[in-house]
Amino acid sequence: MDATGSRLVGFYLLMKDLCASLAKDVDGAFPRLVEAMQDDLYSGLRRLHPTDAEDLTQEAFIRAYRALKSYEPKRIRDLHLRGWVWTIALNLGRNHARDRARRPRPMPLDDRHGTPDPEPLDEVAWQRRFAALSLPQRRAVVLRHIVGLSYEEIAVALDRPVGTVKADVHRGLARLRSTMEAET
Repeated sequence: MDATGSRLVGFYLLMKDLCASLAKDVDGAFPRLVEAMQDDLYSGLRRLHPTDAEDLTQEAFIRAYRALKSYEPKRIRDLHLRGWVWTIALNLGRNHARDRARRPRPMPLDDRHGTPDPEPLDEVAWQRRFAALSLPQRRAVVLRHIVGLSYEEIAVALDRPVGTVKADVHRGLARLRSTMEAET
């Protein structure tokens, strides 16, 4: 087994252990869940919702905690934890984007010297590249290659068949590749 495979197996076992711990004591085990998932959740949401990723990450954990407090222990033990948390995060992001589209857009502000603050070139380029993907492709690529979810976990999070998720990832990567080749 290669390093990536053993890392995934270790993470899977950690998630199963977390489910068992959460079923016994949500308050005691929840910080471990946050620690295990916060970086991946934030990184993935940053690709999908760049300006709101931090707030969405925090809100996803708040909602997950509230839900876990209301669940029976058996239901917690049976959770596919990563996919479940990602379902919460993606739903929050979708609702936030929908609500934001209904509000007027703020005008960018210039500093007193008349120039806007530049963003790092790489970040701008990647945002443009990801924006060129369809939403299902963007979500699938981010969850697979930035967050590191398995296809099965992505299918749970997106409520889509595994085969469709695989196709979205494949097509999204092909489009990113062609976009990057056209840039050179």
